[in-house]
Amino acid sequence: MIDLTGKVILVTGGSKGIGAVTVRTLVNAGAEVILHYFRSQKEAEAIAASVAGDRCYLLAADLMVENAASILWRDALKWRGHIDILVNNAGIMQSAGIEDKFDIWSSAWQQTLQVNLIAVADLCRESILHFQTRRVGTIINIASRAAFRGDDPNYLHYAASKGAIVALTRSIARGFAADNILAFTVAPGFVSTEMSNQFIQELGEADIIRDIPIGKIAPPQDVANVIAFLASGLATHATGTTIDINGASYVH
Repeated sequence: MIDLTGKVILVTGGSKGIGAVTVRTLVNAGAEVILHYFRSQKEAEAIAASVAGDRCYLLAADLMVENAASILWRDALKWRGHIDILVNNAGIMQSAGIEDKFDIWSSAWQQTLQVNLIAVADLCRESILHFQTRRVGTIINIASRAAFRGDDPNYLHYAASKGAIVALTRSIARGFAADNILAFTVAPGFVSTEMSNQFIQELGEADIIRDIPIGKIAPPQDVANVIAFLASGLATHATGTTIDINGASYVH
């Protein structure tokens, strides 16, 4: 069983989907978790109320806003005075194709890169500087199968943002291993969450499942379990690697 007792973990986008299940899984494994959310205050409060003790601390931040990620990190540090692990889970997925008007296309690219990449990079920067003072720390960035096999033409910006996350994480792993800082990427395929359900409905669930050899869409618990394992420190020499969670629909 994974034991995260004494670990302080920041999880972004922790009020719904993969993030919500991850928060519960980490707390149940003994961790103290800072749950970041944006609009979903009621959902965040429900999660905090459902876990034992005072081991879930809520912080709101709009990662669409420049520098909000850095402020979030500094606010998160105030809770316990240190952070051991960063889980960059927050992300957006909005449709915009080449035939859309330019302002729609441009806005989708800018907003997606801001939330899915720039805010992630800002949090990575803050965490690395903090981890260097402690000579230890772990970063777990959530990417996507789309980083490797691409995505639908209406989601070019999403795939691009997730591909960049993989390169960012590998660079951190190589550049800061000497500081005992670990960095991992988790790349889910289709996961049964609110964010992906609209996309699943657009494409048709039956068609999606036909493309997944295991024969079903992944539950968010699968992703949460992998995150908990990586957070445990049980596989330090796996730093820099990507773990695919896609039912063998894309293996690289």
